[in-house]
Amino acid sequence: MHDLLLLTLSFAAFTGMVSAQDDFESDVLPTSAGNVTMTFIGHGTLMFRFKDTVIHVDPWSSLADYSRLPKADLVLITHEHRDHLDPAAIQALRKPAAVVLHSASCTGKVQGGTVMTNGQSAVALEIGVEAVPAYNIAHKRDSGEPFHPRGAGNGYVLTFGDRRVYVAGDTESTPEMKSLKNIDVAFLPMNLPYTMTPEMVADAAKAFKPKILYPYHYGETDPAKLVELLEDTDIDVRVRKLR
Repeated sequence: MHDLLLLTLSFAAFTGMVSAQDDFESDVLPTSAGNVTMTFIGHGTLMFRFKDTVIHVDPWSSLADYSRLPKADLVLITHEHRDHLDPAAIQALRKPAAVVLHSASCTGKVQGGTVMTNGQSAVALEIGVEAVPAYNIAHKRDSGEPFHPRGAGNGYVLTFGDRRVYVAGDTESTPEMKSLKNIDVAFLPMNLPYTMTPEMVADAAKAFKPKILYPYHYGETDPAKLVELLEDTDIDVRVRKLR
């Protein structure tokens, strides 16, 4: 049994302030510095709450009414595509003093944001943030250009106390991903043709061995295939509503 205890909660129960249509699934991750509540908004969009800090990742107005959700102390944007970079959502949810970190491809598109280049690390509101390269190797447009070119997008490793959470962004199974260490929770994308097949996700996961893996941004791909591919490993694959 894993040493991480995750409890499934409804988002409505957690906040006590949203209606049924905003009833998102959440899991709780215990850390040495307190619990992290991980809320699954959908697609590539996540929210974390750590002590008094609220973190939104790739907020998208199509998925939630952000005027009704907890306001952000920290916003992370993985890349410039419209389902990840939504200026209206950022404006609706950010607190006046919120820190907004984004990839190089978002430069000039996020008011008051700060660029994190691939490989850069920072500490924001006592949370460690590492920018991991997110890019395509195999999957490309008809023009031959990758859907996500190298250097344009980030994934992020967030350090909460003694736990490390990896949100991969839109990427394939890259050498940088496979070389990650000590990842407790990973969110890996699995939608074609833009990111990974279940086989690619399984290959990456077997390399860096997250304790818990959430397929996310999985579109029409069946996450049951990933569960099957990893059933003989120690990786705990958890499927949530992240189509």
